[in-house]
Amino acid sequence: MLLQFAWLLLTIGSGAATVLAYAPYRLFMVMPLCLAVLLWLVQRWPQRAFSTAWLWGLTAYCSQFYWIYISLHDIAGLPAPLAGGMTVLLPAYLALYPALACHLTMRIHPQPWVRHLLLFPAFWTIGEWLRSWLLTGFPWGAAGYSQITESPLAGYAPLGGIHLVTFAVALSASLLVWLLQLPRQRALLTVLAITALWGGGEAAKRQQWTQNIGKPLTVSLLQGNIPQSLKWDPATFEFTLATYYRMVVQAPASQLLLLPETALPVFLEDMPSGYLTMINGAAGQKNSTLITGLPRRTPDGRGYLNAVVTLNDPAFPYYAKDHLVPFGEFIPLPLITSWIYQFMNMPLSGFTPGGSKQLPLAVADQRIAFNICYEDGFGEELIGPAANATMLANVSNLAWFGKSNAMSQHLQLSQARALETGRPMLRSTNTGMTAVIDHRGEVISVAAPDTRQVLSATVQGRSGLTPYMRTGNLPVLLGCALLLLPGLLLGLWQRRQPGKASA
Repeated sequence: MLLQFAWLLLTIGSGAATVLAYAPYRLFMVMPLCLAVLLWLVQRWPQRAFSTAWLWGLTAYCSQFYWIYISLHDIAGLPAPLAGGMTVLLPAYLALYPALACHLTMRIHPQPWVRHLLLFPAFWTIGEWLRSWLLTGFPWGAAGYSQITESPLAGYAPLGGIHLVTFAVALSASLLVWLLQLPRQRALLTVLAITALWGGGEAAKRQQWTQNIGKPLTVSLLQGNIPQSLKWDPATFEFTLATYYRMVVQAPASQLLLLPETALPVFLEDMPSGYLTMINGAAGQKNSTLITGLPRRTPDGRGYLNAVVTLNDPAFPYYAKDHLVPFGEFIPLPLITSWIYQFMNMPLSGFTPGGSKQLPLAVADQRIAFNICYEDGFGEELIGPAANATMLANVSNLAWFGKSNAMSQHLQLSQARALETGRPMLRSTNTGMTAVIDHRGEVISVAAPDTRQVLSATVQGRSGLTPYMRTGNLPVLLGCALLLLPGLLLGLWQRRQPGKASA
């Protein structure tokens, strides 16, 4: 009974502790330690590998993504039982990936060194890659993000993307567990391997992969702090428009004035002409390019887009969000799931994807590749736009998640994209975290969350390609496959040698 309690306590405790590895806490060493505890547990009880890792994952993802409940219940108005159930449902699904990774690691049943050095890191990395795109993908909480940007392992991001960082975290955990099982005279090699792994990341972190291009851009990023409960309320429509007009007037003279996602809660085509004249006039007095998030109709008029639009250009050049959020921006499997919307206040839940071949928007000497909300969680999708741009920009509205960790976690995703592409990232958000991130992924300026503020900075564009931009995720995935191959072959061979397989 005591052993069962210890197993449960270690599983739940190490899973829940993973939240400390991510922003806003950023205790990056917690993640390899928590993964090491998980690997030790599944080794100690291999017959429970799947259930142990699933419970670990459920606890980890519930602790990291508790803010889903805030969006469903507090903001969208979904009744508490339904909101609670759906909040747990996503982590329960996500937990299948670590469960399968650990189950396969133990099921193949080769020698311990193969499990530690080959199978576990490879299966864990492939699992996190799969969940980043399967069923439209949910990449938040990947182990690699816990290392951005404080950890030496962050240096691997421009080499192989966030999944290479994840692999390094999983390998670190494996080496720690392996170290505990070795006799002292053989432990030195493992210590050297850990040192080389982390030292290599620190060395890569110092490398410059891109170079300055063009004149620096002066920017003002507007954080309106409009509560989500008021954003689409017709009674506060004029208040919202007036708020952003005043902020544009009061902002310092900048080449770019950037407003958050759907900052103006009206279709571009329905914008009051008088307001458009006023706000463009205020921007024009500063010689500023005014870009804002707002919905607009598709060219054929049959759908609508979640877009960022250059308001003071008569052609209204725009970028429209392509990777939409299930349930929030489109209805997945409508015959099965559409019933739930009768319980929720979810305006504009039927957006049309904008397409993957959109061009950057030009501002002064710079070309800015935009992404909207959680699009910056998909590193490989941003490679093409980043290659044609000199900087990145994300507009978001995280008022959906209240005063939760979601804002800080999202900032960490943007830092990873800047680091992967070697380009600065501008973030204009409704409630936080509005920030300027440099090409090394470091936050150089950030607005206080849940405040109305204009964040101004001077940002230098960059050109050139990082190794990750040249290859994407393919080398990491091929590397993992090559690591799995000898493990699979050895496992099959040992199964044909009675008495020689090691538990």
